[in-house]
Amino acid sequence: MSRRATRTGKARMAQQFTGSLVSYPARVSFAAYFAAILLGGFALTLPVARVPDRPPITLVDGIFTATSACCVTGLTVRSTLHDFSFFGQAVILFLIQLGGLGIMTLTTLVASNLGGQATLHQRAVISETLGVRGGRDVRWIAGAVLATVFLAEACGFAALFAAGWAAAAPGEVAWGEVAWKAAFHSISAFCNAGFALGDDNLMPDAGAPVVNVAICSLIIVGGIGFPVIFDIYSRVRARERIWDRLHMQSKLMLVGTAALLAFGAATFWLLEWDDAIAGRSFGTKLLMGLFHSTTCRTAGFNTIDYGTLSSATLFITIILMAIGAGPCSTGGGFKVSTFMTLAIRAWSSFHGLKNANFSRRTIPSTAVERSTVTALLFAALAIFALIAVLVVEKGGDITGRSRWFLEALFECISALGTVGLSTGITPLLSDAGKIVLVGLMLAGRLGPITVAVALSREQRTYQPTYPEEAPLIG
Repeated sequence: MSRRATRTGKARMAQQFTGSLVSYPARVSFAAYFAAILLGGFALTLPVARVPDRPPITLVDGIFTATSACCVTGLTVRSTLHDFSFFGQAVILFLIQLGGLGIMTLTTLVASNLGGQATLHQRAVISETLGVRGGRDVRWIAGAVLATVFLAEACGFAALFAAGWAAAAPGEVAWGEVAWKAAFHSISAFCNAGFALGDDNLMPDAGAPVVNVAICSLIIVGGIGFPVIFDIYSRVRARERIWDRLHMQSKLMLVGTAALLAFGAATFWLLEWDDAIAGRSFGTKLLMGLFHSTTCRTAGFNTIDYGTLSSATLFITIILMAIGAGPCSTGGGFKVSTFMTLAIRAWSSFHGLKNANFSRRTIPSTAVERSTVTALLFAALAIFALIAVLVVEKGGDITGRSRWFLEALFECISALGTVGLSTGITPLLSDAGKIVLVGLMLAGRLGPITVAVALSREQRTYQPTYPEEAPLIG
C-alpha cells in the first residue's frame, strides 16, 4: 500500500472519528475523562510531584489518584499531604476542579460546535445534559455554571480561611498555608471530592461548627444539581411563590435530599451514640451525625474513623452512598431523583393507583422505566465489581479482616457512587484491585447510562411488536 493511500485512509478515519464526536457527545465525555486521567496520572508520577524523601509514586497509584480526583471520588492510596508535593497537590486540585465543573458538560458544548453552528438536536442534548429548559444560549448556560461554581467556592474559601486563621496559634502557621488549605478544601467540598490535606481527613475538626457547616453547605449545593439551583434562582429573581412554581425535578430533589439527610443523621445517632461517638460532647455528637449524613451520600469527607463504625451503620451508609446526589451535579450515585421516582411508583402500585403522582404532577412512564434501568444497571455494575474484587484479592491483606466482605462491598459502592469513604482497606488493595476501582470510579462519574450509550452501537429505528403476555410478579 502506498504512502498516499495510507494518509488518505488515516484522514478518512480522522473524519469519521470527528463525526462520531459530533453525533455522540457522550463519547467525547468518555474520551476527555480518559485523556485527563492518563495525563494526570503521568504527572503525579513525576519526581516533582512527590515529597523528596517519600517512596516514588507508581504508575498504578498515579492513575488511581488521578481517577479519584478527576471523578471527584476521594479514595486515596497515598497520603495527599505527606506523599505529594505542592505541585502534586495542585495537580490533584486541578483534576478535582475539572471533574467538578464536569468535563462531560464542557465537552458536550465543544462537541456540539465541532461542525460549526449547533443543530436543534445538539442544543436539545445540551439542555438535557444541563437540565436547563427553554432556548437558553449555550454561552449563557456555560457562564451560569461557572458563576455558580466559583461563587460557591469563594464563599466556602472565605469561611474556611476565617476558621483556620482563628484556630491557628499566633506565629505557628503562615497565612499562605491557611489559604491553600482553605482553597483546597473548599473546591474539594463543592466538587464532592472528599480529598483533604490530612491523613485523618477532617477528624480534627469534628467539633468545629464553622468548618462543619461550611463543608456541609458546599457539599449540598454542589450535589443538589445545577437544574435545581437555576430553578430556585429564577423563581427568587421573578419574586414568585417559590415552591408552587418549582419544576418537579427541583421538588423531588429538595424533598428527597431533606429526607435522606434526616434519615442518615437519625440512624447514625441511634446506632453510634453510645459506641463510636461515646465520650464526645453533645454538640460534637450532633455535628458528627449531621456531617456523616451529608458526606456519606457522595462527598467522602469524614470526621470519624469509618473502620470503627458498626456493621449496621456501614450497611446503611452503603445504601446512602448508592443513592448519591442529584443529576447534573458534582455528585455521583444513581441519583436522588431516580430513588424518589421509584419510591413514588412503588407507593402508587401498592395502593392500586395507575399513575405515579407527585405535587400535582404525573411522572411519565418513560421516566419510571429509565429510573428502573438506571438503578438495575448500577446494581449490576456493583455486583460484578464486588465479585472481581473478591477474586483478585483472594488471599490478600483484606481477606484477613473480620468484616472483609462488608468492607469490600463498602469500597465498591463508594467507588461507583464516587463517594470516597473507606474503612481503611484502599491502601491494602493489590494493583488488580485498584484497577477494578478505577473502572468503577470512571463508570460512576460518567453515569451507567452514559457509559452504555458511549460504548454502544447505533440503535435500530425499527422494533417489532408482538402480542402482550404478562409474567407472574411477586
